[in-house]
Amino acid sequence: MEENKFLSIQEAMQNESQEVSIRGWIYRERKSKKLAFIILRDSTNIIQCVFEKSNFSQEQWDQIDKTQIETCMTITGNIKKDDRAPSGYEIQANNFQIIGECDKFPITKDQSPEFLLDNRHLWIRSRKMTAIMKIRHTVIGAIHEFFRNKGFYEFTSPILQPNQCEGGSTLFEVNYYQDKIHLAQTWQLYAEAGIFGLEKIYNVSPTFRAEKSKTSRHLSEFWMAEMEAAWFDLNDVTQCAKEEIAFIVQKVLENNKPELEILQRDVSKLENIKLPFETITYTKALELLKEKKDMNIEWGKDLRTIEEEKLMELFDKPIVVTHYPKEIMAFYKPKDPNNDKTALCFDMLAPDGYGEIVGGSQRDTDIEEIINALKKDGENPEDYKFYLDLRKYGSVPHSGYGVGVERIISWICGLDNIKDAIPFPRTMLRKEP
Repeated sequence: MEENKFLSIQEAMQNESQEVSIRGWIYRERKSKKLAFIILRDSTNIIQCVFEKSNFSQEQWDQIDKTQIETCMTITGNIKKDDRAPSGYEIQANNFQIIGECDKFPITKDQSPEFLLDNRHLWIRSRKMTAIMKIRHTVIGAIHEFFRNKGFYEFTSPILQPNQCEGGSTLFEVNYYQDKIHLAQTWQLYAEAGIFGLEKIYNVSPTFRAEKSKTSRHLSEFWMAEMEAAWFDLNDVTQCAKEEIAFIVQKVLENNKPELEILQRDVSKLENIKLPFETITYTKALELLKEKKDMNIEWGKDLRTIEEEKLMELFDKPIVVTHYPKEIMAFYKPKDPNNDKTALCFDMLAPDGYGEIVGGSQRDTDIEEIINALKKDGENPEDYKFYLDLRKYGSVPHSGYGVGVERIISWICGLDNIKDAIPFPRTMLRKEP
């Protein structure tokens, strides 16, 4: 088969009134005694191909008649513009070849979410999933572009780690030769070591958290885009997060209008995602919830999903919430010198019920404070010797945050469930296919 003989469907559409050869899989089909309408798909688009019985031998027509959805084939014919066709173009077929025959495809129009997850290896070829994965590609590419444009270096950390960072209850323990080790909850502890050489670093990598959650917002294996920077304080790091999210959304709008259309996403909402984003304190958030939503939340309690959703009904763009109670924060988040009941930390919340999409903080540089916080969490400070060393040898103010890649994708795509934001989701209840 000659590679250069075939055009993608999108390329073929640029060759109006010419003979073209394309290849792909049957997306939809409709047949009569004398005509067959086959909509072919490839990774770029779909196009209707018309087969007239009179142009083919009986043997060829029998082959056409037997084709089913997801049959792989090549088609040659003259392409013309036709506004009635699904993509605005049509091919009058004069030749074809069946490349891969297909049994009756198990996925029909009406299937339950669990059935589609059980058949994920087939469902990822759907137009919906293909659109999401293209947007995912743009999002991850935009993250790399954003940080490299700002002089950050990509920095990798181990997936297998001896320490916890985000709470021991969510650790995945695995055998490591004769010892036990954990899958990474975050790169952060190792990133804090990296800033003393490179100053500004970032990473995009898988993350593992054994959260016993069955909600539509949680995965056990997901991707985090994280950054860490020397000399950054809380104001610097929140501004960086705002700029990154605005940049990602803009890149999707530039590159993925067709995919957003397939997903029936209200693009006007995304077009509104421009700087500036508002910043409020945790205390102010509680005041707004009480005043505007009649929700009386006790100071010191973390914001649950319902409270985040109600709060974001008051905003049409992401907001940053800072200065959460120190008591409920991780050991590495420092006290606010102006109010030791709060921590120098932040979350970014997305509108439309998508909740937290970014979490970060300034990092504590006080060894004694860190040791006390570790002990309070039931951790042995000796297990964090390398981390404590960072405070002994030329420590500097620094900050960082993590972006939940699937949460960003879910919000941008307007998905009902985060499981659709990753090709093969892993959750508390799902480990296959």
